Amino acid sequence: MKLTDAIRLSDEVVTREVGGEVMLLDLASGTYFGLNAVGGRFWQLLEDGKSPAEAREALLTEYDVSAEVLDADLEALLQELSANGLVQAG
Repeated sequence: MKLTDAIRLSDEVVTREVGGEVMLLDLASGTYFGLNAVGGRFWQLLEDGKSPAEAREALLTEYDVSAEVLDADLEALLQELSANGLVQAG
């Protein structure tokens, strides 16, 4: 899954912030998934209706990180979220 792909968040995910981490609970499987501050912010932007590419642009302005590092990290995160059924192509 790439940052340029259209995605859809699973309707079965509940989000809570706990101690600086964003915790995702997949109600369908009962699985918890923890995101660090950057991953949590990415998820929040996606929840707000941003595309992955739009969320990436916002993160580049909010965090001191190179585009190359951020792109690699976000694409890895999207792969992991997809593998766990938290996002789907769409």
